Amino acid sequence: MISKNIGLAGVAAVLLAWSGVAAAVGDMVGGPKVNQINLGEAVTSIARGQHFIHDFLMWVSVVIFAGVFSVMFYSVWAHRKSRGHKAANFHESTTVEVVWTIVPFVIVIGLGVVATGEVVAQKDTSNSDLTIKATGQQWKWGYEYLKGEGEGIAFLSTLATPRDQIDDKAFPGAKERRLKNDNYLMEVDNALVVPVDKKIRIVTTASDVIHAWMVPAFGVKVDAIPGFVRDLWFRAEKVGVYRGQCAELCGKDHAFMPIVVEVKSQPDYTAWVQDKKKEMLARQDDPSKEWALDDLRARGEKVYAANCVACHQPSGKGVPGAFPALEGSKVVLGTHAGAIDLVLKGKAGTAMVSFKQLSDVELAAVLTYARNAWGNAAKDNVIQPREVTAAR
Repeated sequence: MISKNIGLAGVAAVLLAWSGVAAAVGDMVGGPKVNQINLGEAVTSIARGQHFIHDFLMWVSVVIFAGVFSVMFYSVWAHRKSRGHKAANFHESTTVEVVWTIVPFVIVIGLGVVATGEVVAQKDTSNSDLTIKATGQQWKWGYEYLKGEGEGIAFLSTLATPRDQIDDKAFPGAKERRLKNDNYLMEVDNALVVPVDKKIRIVTTASDVIHAWMVPAFGVKVDAIPGFVRDLWFRAEKVGVYRGQCAELCGKDHAFMPIVVEVKSQPDYTAWVQDKKKEMLARQDDPSKEWALDDLRARGEKVYAANCVACHQPSGKGVPGAFPALEGSKVVLGTHAGAIDLVLKGKAGTAMVSFKQLSDVELAAVLTYARNAWGNAAKDNVIQPREVTAAR
């Protein structure tokens, strides 16, 4: 009796804990909803077509399931031994074989007819209003607006969830994890922004391993493959924020590579383009300016947290066997030219990619930060932006 009561109490405790957690979690804006059991909201014709095919195929499967198991159940029930039936002894039935060949063939052809139009439409990326290049890299996305309103805009989109929410070990002395918000691991510092009701073409590639650009609400997913260029398109019909993720296993931080697309009205998009271009101009600090060590270190720490921490870790110790430590690194503590060349060109055959999309000040700042962090003490510990400018 005691053990039974303990078991019931344990079940009750689990249910109470689950209900408390469920109550504390809200719907993710542009992502999965609490207790969602079906496909999410579709905001493009592509996604609606996929939902229709999904539902159609589901009902076809239900009909097949019901038909096959009804015949099986009836055969077993009506011809059971207790009713005096004896097992038939026959080798083959030409009629049955013809039926079970023709019926599946007709079903497959029918499904193909329904799906062909949708598949062909998904591949038509011509006559786009806006073309954007999405480059996957471990573990962030780089976006470049190639054609249309906003041409020339470029930025990196990186996970915005703080590392101390993900891994407390990265921050010695932390007593407990911080509370997670509803968009945990599905939030970025710079969202991809597009106008509503415009045909958007996304050109994908990668700089290291295979990634995949996927946004379920748009019904799009395509691999980003190093050395190859692939594309997709969508036309968002509703203003809002929509979330996706890298959908190819791309390394240890694959789970921390979200995609956020913000769809704006045309006037709001135009205003965003103007503000973004002003922001890009403002970020282009004068590379000829002589920066103080403390100012470069402070700026570099922010650049490091946004671009380098996933591989090399907050401690600068890297991941043994995968990503080298920056603490005590000969490259970090070596010549200015060698360090600058590495961040500008990357290193072939490794996960170290080029970060030339960062400004000269940002690159000088992060290199200076690395030369003075984690106990590092380089002889020439300050790299000025003008050195990066000259190396480009």
